[in-house]
Amino acid sequence: AWNWKANGSGSSNTNGTITSTVSANVDAGFSIVSYTGNATNDATIGHGLSKAPDLMIVKSRDGADAGTHQWYVYEGTSASLYLESTEPLHSDNRLKSAQATTFTVSQHAQCNASGDAYIGYMFHSVEGYSKVGHYTGNGNADGTFVYTGFRPAFILLKQTTAVQDWQIYDVKRSPTNLIDDALYPNTSGAEATANYLDMDIVSNGFKVRAVSGANNVNNGTYIYLAFAETPFKYSNAR
Repeated sequence: AWNWKANGSGSSNTNGTITSTVSANVDAGFSIVSYTGNATNDATIGHGLSKAPDLMIVKSRDGADAGTHQWYVYEGTSASLYLESTEPLHSDNRLKSAQATTFTVSQHAQCNASGDAYIGYMFHSVEGYSKVGHYTGNGNADGTFVYTGFRPAFILLKQTTAVQDWQIYDVKRSPTNLIDDALYPNTSGAEATANYLDMDIVSNGFKVRAVSGANNVNNGTYIYLAFAETPFKYSNAR
């Protein structure tokens, strides 16, 4: 399991046009946001962090069609990825933008239907602890090096420009390089181990060691979310 510690049961946040309940770990750049939709366009919702989220994941919790609604992933643009899908970016403009204290949604049922409940998970990069970013593949076995500023313990990535699985790598299942054990959060499949998944996790980032659409096709764009193995700056006391 991978776990992110927020801040208890949360408190009311009135920064946006919709009042939210927020449990925020401000130092770690992570918050959990629940809110009830009002079906207005450009509604704003407080996220409780000290800066704009780089990555947001939002899901409808109830309502007539909640079971068929996507897990929406905002990755810095108004286009969306779907956490349960292999599809590339969709220019659907539903999770519209993120600001210093709020994020903005459309009036679409998947993020803001009147009276429906929603849950959101917000992340922004924190120096020495976490990194949300993009990289471009080079289509070479001597693959792209991605600088994070720390040794990653966990990496979630997805190609945004083509149909590909989401992938999760971590140093518990793959404790030594080459790292090649990946789980696909958009499927119920077992762990995959293959040469096309190869990467090295190093002291200041990760380097892809394969040529594939999964992590290093030439000119492919990839989004990633990484967390440090030894985040000294914001680690809990023993």
